[in-house]
Amino acid sequence: MFRLPIVKFFNRIFNRVTITVVLVALQVLWLLWAFWSFTAGRVWLNGALKALSILIVLYLVRKDENSAYKIGWIVLIGLLPLLGGALYLAFGNKAPAKYLRERMQKVEQAHQTELAQPEGQTDALDISSRNLSRYVAKFGPYPAWKDTAAHYFSCGEEMYPQLLADLDKAEKFIFLEFFILRSGKMWDGVEQILRRKAAQGVDVRLIYDDFGSLLGLPSDFVIRMEKAHIRCIPFNPVVPLVSLVMNHRDHRKIVVVDGNVAYTGGVNLADEYINARVRFGYWKDAAIRLTGECVWSFTSMFLELWDYILKTESDYTFYRATSMEKHRLQEKIHADEKGFVQPYTDSPLDHEDVGENVYLNIISRAKKYLYIFTPYLIIGSEMRTALVNAAKSGVDVRLVVPGIPDKKLVYFLTQSNFPYLIKNGVKIYTYTPGFIHAKCFVSDDVQATVGTVNMDYRSLCLHFECGVWMYRTRAVLQVKEDALKTFAESHEVTLEEFQRKSFLVRTFMGALKLFAPLL
Repeated sequence: MFRLPIVKFFNRIFNRVTITVVLVALQVLWLLWAFWSFTAGRVWLNGALKALSILIVLYLVRKDENSAYKIGWIVLIGLLPLLGGALYLAFGNKAPAKYLRERMQKVEQAHQTELAQPEGQTDALDISSRNLSRYVAKFGPYPAWKDTAAHYFSCGEEMYPQLLADLDKAEKFIFLEFFILRSGKMWDGVEQILRRKAAQGVDVRLIYDDFGSLLGLPSDFVIRMEKAHIRCIPFNPVVPLVSLVMNHRDHRKIVVVDGNVAYTGGVNLADEYINARVRFGYWKDAAIRLTGECVWSFTSMFLELWDYILKTESDYTFYRATSMEKHRLQEKIHADEKGFVQPYTDSPLDHEDVGENVYLNIISRAKKYLYIFTPYLIIGSEMRTALVNAAKSGVDVRLVVPGIPDKKLVYFLTQSNFPYLIKNGVKIYTYTPGFIHAKCFVSDDVQATVGTVNMDYRSLCLHFECGVWMYRTRAVLQVKEDALKTFAESHEVTLEEFQRKSFLVRTFMGALKLFAPLL
């Protein structure tokens, strides 16, 4: 009769998460022990390590890289002259291996012609918007589309029933890509449909980030999916004792159904995203549903990463033909939809920070107002200067950040940016009901972007991300409407509130800013 409790106990102890944490901890302890063992009493080795640190600092000074990232490492090396240089060699070089970059470039180049901007498609854009569109088409690298309907969801529970309905209509293929999958109500609802559709012969494929989903899935998840004929790939699997650096994560959220419907935004497949589980008060997120020619870009986006991971070559012709057939049937539906929709992706495998540059472009072009949702405000000097310049020029700049943070240390970093921004005219609101996870920009009733890109270094530089830029679509006004409602539910932060914090807290916040890109 004691068998069941014993089994549960051992299952709890010997699960993948526990084993991973233990192995990583052992690796860290071993590295520290090895370092101190080798350096103790060895003057020549200590001298060599200090020389290495100096060389690393000189290398960083001349390296063409994000200045905040370089300063963080230089400060760390200054504080730890023996260990700092070695740490940088082990963990500091964020550039992916050359063969990985070349592999992705090969996949992208194979389909460049299919993703070329159609002639005359963007003639109706104003000059500055056309320039942004041209940049995204080149480096995004996906074109702008007309004849696309976009619908904005202001929370996950609003999106979820529509998502299930769209999945249930699938006849040919379903592609899903998420940073977080977690067992529970939300995933169970999706999984039931996926299993049924796969049994009917629908091509069902799933990519999930292994690190992001580490806490939420059973160890045999892939096997279960494959048995149900759901093709499943964990992105960048966590392998303790091989590498502690797992910088490059797949933070994208993509759903494509039959080349007909696509979704993206901040919503993952876990219960907090539909408020079926309460973690940090009310969880506010955002998503966008797209129908029309634009869906082809998300189909291609998914297939490119699939082929990159598996080193395969998918039949893009089949999926392109399927998409175009669907879109011809939808022409009447989209006849009254004006404006442009342009998807984009951001990859750490190149040297182009597309997500950040889209944000900077929207900020610089704002004339009347700029409203922003972001869960994290860990920004460099370029972004901070752009926001302040917009506010100083008379633009109504407002940012909404969480009222209840999910990560206390990160929230200290977010708050450390408040004084400078507020003093220079930027209005900052904390979302009183709880945690805001949405990543949205909207400006002047003209343009908006909804996607997965956070305003922090990791998201802007290290992760695979995606989003959609919209110009004069109905969804732009939907984002604005949501922003106005959110301001009414939020608290505007004053400079006096920050100044009431203790000297030690403010000093700690200031010190953290030096290491922000390393966290």
